[in-house]
Amino acid sequence: MLDIETLAMKWEKSHPQDILREITGMGLKWTLAMSFSREDTVILHELNQICSPVDAFWLDTNLLFPETYAFKDEITARYQVNLRHIQPTLSLENQAKRYGKDLWQEDPHRCCYLRKVEPLFAALEGYDGWITGIRREQSPSRARAQIIEWDKQHELYKLNPLAFWLSDELENYAETHNIPVNPLHTQGYPSFGCYPCTRPVKPGESIRAGRWEGWDKSECGIHQ
Repeated sequence: MLDIETLAMKWEKSHPQDILREITGMGLKWTLAMSFSREDTVILHELNQICSPVDAFWLDTNLLFPETYAFKDEITARYQVNLRHIQPTLSLENQAKRYGKDLWQEDPHRCCYLRKVEPLFAALEGYDGWITGIRREQSPSRARAQIIEWDKQHELYKLNPLAFWLSDELENYAETHNIPVNPLHTQGYPSFGCYPCTRPVKPGESIRAGRWEGWDKSECGIHQ
């Protein structure tokens, strides 16, 4: 077992690449969660310098932006990554038959559970931990995220190596190291998921203000 509290305190002052280098040398089986945001590609870039190919997965809800699908192809062409394609067991057609058309409009909580939360259990099966792009700045619900913590929902470690980074640091790092950026970021989307539930963020709004507008909801449920 890892001493989570000691590592979390130690890594508060460490560069994300040093964190990743140390954690991947501990003999545990890790996988990287990718939504193809700037955070994820920065982590993938760093991991590629340490271990190759990188074990990663993406949750394909079948409702992602066209830009995200295209960017996924760009990323896999550039980096050495074994990217697992995880999809819901329920197709959009069968979901509509069972729950009604456009479930994301009527009950986005259930839609997220079916298309993201439930598939994540399959994606993480057999792993000791997963790596995410969570940052404390992103939302109040993420403000207490630790660099490393125990994921009770999935009973494995969860590493958030960028937790303490601010947006400016992230953007500057990606630019300096010529790391590809999802074009949605330049179109007003600091955060994005499925296209029916995401809109561009207006000046002065919080990073995740464009998600699930009109609902008391800022998370899909995979980060509890």
